[in-house]
Amino acid sequence: MNKLVLIDGNSLSFRAFYALPLLQNKAGIHTNAIYGFAMLLEKILKEEQPTHFLVAFDAGKTTFRHETYGEYKGGRQKTPPELSEQFPYVRQLLDAYQIKRYELENYEADDIIGTLSTKASNENFETIIITGDRDLTQLATDNVTIYYTKKGVTDVDHYTPQFIAEKYDGLEPKQIIDMKGLMGDTSDNIPGVAGVGEKTAIKLLKQFSTVENVYDNIDDVSGKKLKEKLANSKDDALMSKELATINVESPVEVSLADTKLPVEPDTNDKIELFKKLEFKQLLDQMDAQSETQDTEAKEISVITEFNDVDFNKLTSAAIHFEIDGINYLKEDILKFGLFDGTNHYVIDAKQINEYPQLVQWLESDKTEKIVYDAKKTYVAAHRLEIDVKNIQFDIMLASYIIDPSRSIDDVHSVVTHFGQHYVQSTVSIYGKGKKRQVPEDETLNYHIATITEAISESQKYMEQQLEEYNQTDLLNDLELPLARILSKMEEIGIYTDVDDLKQMEQEIQSKLDVLIDNIYEAAGESFNINSPKQLGVVLFETLKLPVIKKTKTGYSTAVDVLEQLQGEHPIIDHILEYRQLSKLQSTYVEGLQKVISDDQRIHTRFNQTLAQTGRLSSIDPNLQNIPVRLEEGRKIRKAFKSTDKNNVIFSADYSQIELRVLAHITQDESMKKAFINDEDIHTATAMKVFGVDADEIDSNMRRQAKAVNFGIVYGISDYGLSQSLGITRKAAKKFIDDYLDSFPGVKQYMEDVVKDCKAQGFVETLLHRRRYIPDITSRNFNLRSFAERTAMNTPIQGSAADIIKLAMVNFDREIEKTDFNAKLLLQVHDELIFEIPKDEVESFEPFIEEIMDNALKLDVPLKVESSYGQTWYDAK
Repeated sequence: MNKLVLIDGNSLSFRAFYALPLLQNKAGIHTNAIYGFAMLLEKILKEEQPTHFLVAFDAGKTTFRHETYGEYKGGRQKTPPELSEQFPYVRQLLDAYQIKRYELENYEADDIIGTLSTKASNENFETIIITGDRDLTQLATDNVTIYYTKKGVTDVDHYTPQFIAEKYDGLEPKQIIDMKGLMGDTSDNIPGVAGVGEKTAIKLLKQFSTVENVYDNIDDVSGKKLKEKLANSKDDALMSKELATINVESPVEVSLADTKLPVEPDTNDKIELFKKLEFKQLLDQMDAQSETQDTEAKEISVITEFNDVDFNKLTSAAIHFEIDGINYLKEDILKFGLFDGTNHYVIDAKQINEYPQLVQWLESDKTEKIVYDAKKTYVAAHRLEIDVKNIQFDIMLASYIIDPSRSIDDVHSVVTHFGQHYVQSTVSIYGKGKKRQVPEDETLNYHIATITEAISESQKYMEQQLEEYNQTDLLNDLELPLARILSKMEEIGIYTDVDDLKQMEQEIQSKLDVLIDNIYEAAGESFNINSPKQLGVVLFETLKLPVIKKTKTGYSTAVDVLEQLQGEHPIIDHILEYRQLSKLQSTYVEGLQKVISDDQRIHTRFNQTLAQTGRLSSIDPNLQNIPVRLEEGRKIRKAFKSTDKNNVIFSADYSQIELRVLAHITQDESMKKAFINDEDIHTATAMKVFGVDADEIDSNMRRQAKAVNFGIVYGISDYGLSQSLGITRKAAKKFIDDYLDSFPGVKQYMEDVVKDCKAQGFVETLLHRRRYIPDITSRNFNLRSFAERTAMNTPIQGSAADIIKLAMVNFDREIEKTDFNAKLLLQVHDELIFEIPKDEVESFEPFIEEIMDNALKLDVPLKVESSYGQTWYDAK
């Protein structure tokens, strides 16, 4: 039997957006609505197995209903830009799934759905309509079921004629429009009859069936007041019914045949979109083998020994260490490959020290090495007791500099952009998940030979682009030296006291035990606090707290729900604290214990090619993300300490670096003056925006000014600011407008950078790090708006990231000229963490501050705040 699924695209996008927290990919695109929509599509395709599928969208703000009533849907809040920027991607998502989408000028999505569901019903299709709008329930028939999403996208009621009869005391689906005619609909600004609610409307319809019959028999209506209300609103009632009526004969140009799903859909576009949007869970669900390889066979002869190589004549070569997995700090090193421009050599990694001349060549600073991933190369070589020198080029770093929006998963993903189509992806060689295995020697040797050749062949194209874009220095003087520094930091790691973590675990467990007792006492019973279902029953049935949100399995007990219930009952504060502490316990206090190596140190890995702004990130574990808002979270840093009681942990932290970069780039006189005179920038901002003196600024005014200061740097919208400050969007918009009026240089910069980006297609940091923003000229308002915000904030964030990287490179160079025994252990956003002998602190402090203060000359001073202590906690 044919089965048609019709989705109200706008309604479900809104539902998904508000159901999920704001998510972003590395490009800064908000993705929560797209992700929620994708999860819904997966669920429907799996559970319903439709043969036909269409998603309908509203075509514009005005429809034929506005001709009847100009205020139709008036009063609705403007769509948050964080959502509207996702609409184009929702459409891309549907195209990737090969699901038909459609919109019709002057009509709503409801009318498209109504027309197609009527056609489908006439042809005996089974039809499912999925929406968050109750208006569509009028379409229910024996063949048409409406899946109404009450909250989010999974809490669903199935509206059939029987369900409607039960819910509305015997009404038929077609009477839903009469009910709307009488009671109106505030969400669509349909007036109805003033003073008539759902119960009265149902009572009237049970007696008279339709709105028209109510007025034809108004003398039979019981109750003088009700008669008056009806008489006074007759025109509104009839108009409201008309507005609520879905047009099931809309001039749609799409047929049922057009909605047919392909029998074997192509998944390539879906995979590419999921990669771009970083939907890892959805990617993992897909069979990795479905990836098509854009590869071509290449005749390569592999030599498996180095006996005939004259290393004295070899001045330059592409080299590669092949690791069994992504964690090169500990996974097995399988192979070593070298391409000298003519011959491909591949040996087992354990054989490398059998060739002293090869080792000598690798350790020579006179011979040039070209690689993919210099940082990994340094570490792998060190593990084999080889000190590689003079890595002259890294195609991974070069690719990232040339265009940071390109995904860098492996060699294949990089070299295909530069004409090398013979390298297969890592996944296609090793497989994925449980199917992953090291291939036979012959296959692996050939793969490594293609890698070294592609490294060599790509270099010339990349060098040409770097030169053209004025980015050669960015690679040679910043990213390449940084790769060596980061490799040393990863190898050193940071000493982590497992006993401290165990003690914290006990202390937190004691607090959790007290909280559990308090929760049980407040509830009057014991139950599984970690079970949302059991907790929901306790809160909303036993304690009878007001129900905020329901889910498919019961009551929602999400954080936002609990926060809305604060003050209603003492149990809420206990539960919120319990949640925070138990998360801290499992993720960090227990989690960190599991990643302490045999040398009692944690060795994180720094990702140099992830963020499009140029920022570093940290993984396995992420040491840049240890929570510091809770005191218990801050205390976790006590476990990170110096290895020697004569040493200390020393922290050097840039103060408000992004705002200082903003002042320099925008040349705003007020902002520059505040920093040059060492004034508190947030107080200075509050004074300008509120038009008051410093002594009149209270903590709330400063907090708001701080939120806008940093919000401007991160491209915040009125919606985003309203969320962070807990104020209305109108108030947030006024605050942003007042801010820009107070800092004309910032306002001018924002206009100029957008104009320049439209002209050239990219923005740059102070060190010429580029970010391409193709959507800046999009005709789609939402895509363009997001692109404009990205253009504004990227030069600020990117320049700040470049400055701390420069400071690291300068430190590494200058420390060699001194007797300091300082070791750089971590970089955490704007902060550098060192281990240093305590007796060197007094002289090291001005040394490192001098380096960091002068990493890049700005028109406002850079400022570094340093501190130290026995542990990372004490150093803050």
